[in-house]
Amino acid sequence: MAGQRTYDDGCGIARALDAVGERWALLVIRELLLGPKRFTDLRTGLPGVSANILSQRLRELEASGVVLRRRLEPPAGSWVYELTDRGRGLEHVILDLGRWGLQSDAPRQDAPIGVDSVILSLRALFDPKAAGDLHAEYELRLDGYRFTAVVDDGRIDVARGAAEHADAVIEATPRRLDSMVSGELSVTELVHSGGATVEGDLAAVERFATLFSAS
Repeated sequence: MAGQRTYDDGCGIARALDAVGERWALLVIRELLLGPKRFTDLRTGLPGVSANILSQRLRELEASGVVLRRRLEPPAGSWVYELTDRGRGLEHVILDLGRWGLQSDAPRQDAPIGVDSVILSLRALFDPKAAGDLHAEYELRLDGYRFTAVVDDGRIDVARGAAEHADAVIEATPRRLDSMVSGELSVTELVHSGGATVEGDLAAVERFATLFSAS
């Protein structure tokens, strides 16, 4: 990490910030929590960062042992970035930071919010007490990407890919799904306004919308 700024402080917090405290670094990690991404995919998820700055942050995170770069097997053959075990250890930090940030003043209404941000917020805001003994599987379709959300045993697991046995399919923009799980808009309001479409059990979707809390 020659040339990278350091706090030169033995405290664990300072040492962590030496590795991931630069601007955009934690957001790069956020974008990789759900799996590997190409450079172009990272740019899509982080529209405010320049290509040069993103390249620099990736190099620094590689040097810190947080991210690694590898080539996919044929026929894809493209290069992707993914988290190391050390990088994946930051997941709870990122989710806790997101919960903390939601207590801040609300952003402007047109502030962009990415697909991965909304999906990760489902993990961060999930309320086990609200879920109770619910067992349900959902497919979420956001901007052409598909995710499976399984609620079972008081927890939620979210992964990339289509659901095999979905009780319901929810298709919306990231912003609209965020407004649903935050309680800003009801499922009925979103469906009637065309902000979301639902296939399958509408009651299951209405229950899904009640499983999250920012408190």
